[in-house]
Amino acid sequence: MSHTGASRKNPPEQDGHQSWHQKFIVEERFVPVAVRKRFYATSVVLVVIGLAMFLVLLEAVLTHTGFQRLDQPVNTWFMALRSPALTAVMVALAVIFGPIALPIIVLVVVVAWTLLAKHAWRPLLLAAGMATGVVLAEVIAHLVRHPRPPVNLMLLGADSTFSFPSGHVLGTSDFLLILAFLIASRRQTTALTVVLFSVAGVVILAQVASRLYLGYHWITDTTASMALALVILGVIMAIDTARTVRVRGESIHGAHSQPQVDGT
Repeated sequence: MSHTGASRKNPPEQDGHQSWHQKFIVEERFVPVAVRKRFYATSVVLVVIGLAMFLVLLEAVLTHTGFQRLDQPVNTWFMALRSPALTAVMVALAVIFGPIALPIIVLVVVVAWTLLAKHAWRPLLLAAGMATGVVLAEVIAHLVRHPRPPVNLMLLGADSTFSFPSGHVLGTSDFLLILAFLIASRRQTTALTVVLFSVAGVVILAQVASRLYLGYHWITDTTASMALALVILGVIMAIDTARTVRVRGESIHGAHSQPQVDGT
């Protein structure tokens, strides 16, 4: 009896080990030089614009000048819009993208993506971007110590934590923008890119409206969160480009890399 076929089969334990090892292989993709330059240029623009916006807003909040003067008028305008139907919508947005539901959604997406995809690079980048946003929101809030709107305006109970920046908006923005980039960057389809970032933009603006409508943030808080999200997206884009994007003639880097096969 021949044992050739059996000898070529790996034991189940070895197959499992190889499958797990594959998760940490990074696919490096070949693109035209212009495409890589565009990725890097976009990342720099996002970081510069986002950081500049955030610093302008921070100065306004600390000195009670500039953009901060819009806080009260915008707050008053949103209070005038309140109605039972609109409140229900805004509450739903606050719950879905809140500190309980959103981390669960992110965890499910990251774990499912890691398990179902051949490689874990992109879900790990998503997780890293989200974690960065959480840390920044907590640190900045305690440094700036910006008070929230009056408690009597809050529709879901009193919140005595600090207001600048908005954790809800930062978490929503990081999740949707980074996810859109990580999907669109591999497909390189203009229509898909437009759809993904358009959906992200609409949902982020809806979340901004929710935080203002429900009485938990000022317009400076929510705008600062969007600015920080641009910075985080730009950094994630630069890291991903440096690690995964090559042009023809360059070699694949490292023992844990391989040429892109199917974009997963």
